[in-house]
Amino acid sequence: MAHASRRTARRRRLGTILREAREAAGVTATDAARAIHTDNTKISRIETGRHRVTRLELETLFALYEIADEKTREWLIALASEGSQRTWWRGHSSRLNADFKELLTHESDAARITAFQPQLIPGLLQTRAYATAVIRNGSSHLTDAEVDFFVGLRLARQQILQRDNPPRYLALLQEGALRQQVGGPTVLADQLRHLIAVNKEPELTIRVIPFRQHVWTAVQGPFTVFSYPKPLDLDVVHIPYLDGSLYLEDDEVVRKSLRVINRLQTAALSAAQSTELMESIVLELEQHKRDA
Repeated sequence: MAHASRRTARRRRLGTILREAREAAGVTATDAARAIHTDNTKISRIETGRHRVTRLELETLFALYEIADEKTREWLIALASEGSQRTWWRGHSSRLNADFKELLTHESDAARITAFQPQLIPGLLQTRAYATAVIRNGSSHLTDAEVDFFVGLRLARQQILQRDNPPRYLALLQEGALRQQVGGPTVLADQLRHLIAVNKEPELTIRVIPFRQHVWTAVQGPFTVFSYPKPLDLDVVHIPYLDGSLYLEDDEVVRKSLRVINRLQTAALSAAQSTELMESIVLELEQHKRDA
């Protein structure tokens, strides 16, 4: 059971391709299991993304399924790779659910991250005070120690943006996210100053969809697209909901999500204009504080 583990978007995609290749080659699950010295249950779990497949097992299946194209083999090997930059959170693994672990995996491994947030500043851009307010208000059952733990984890996630070869990050925010006074006006003003400081194209770009924008984008809620370069050539759509998350790699879902991203970018201010808007909101908050 050393390799049995949760499903991820990469493992699901790999499993689907291996199943299709096995069926196209006319190979039974029993024959595949015999080739890699296992049983039908493991083949089923590999094909449903519930079990890791080793490099040696993969090479054996390539030969059995007659997968000779070098680019295809390279792609499948990349899909099977577990990545190398996500070990920092494993010490806290027992305190994190499977959905959150997959989020950390994608944040650590993706080459590009594109996030849309209509109401809040994204977690990768939050200050400590803002994150504390979000986590405390969103999970009132947490103790102070638990709030501190999850705030620290959120700030640790942000280190991916400071590492060598960071992912290229684009945050598309509706103006309401800049005006919602999470934690109060002082916390919000400090949060906006942080956004202004880090908004530096092309590595990290923040663009705002202003209230005055007359194009209705018809986006119901937040979502993030994690993009992997070749040989993976994979996009995964993350959609959070009340008690968990969805991670979708279906081609049609990805195409629809990327079309939405394009519409949002058309509706958004440039990075420079977005910075000017944030600066104006900070001035408003400071003026209100002086007038109070």
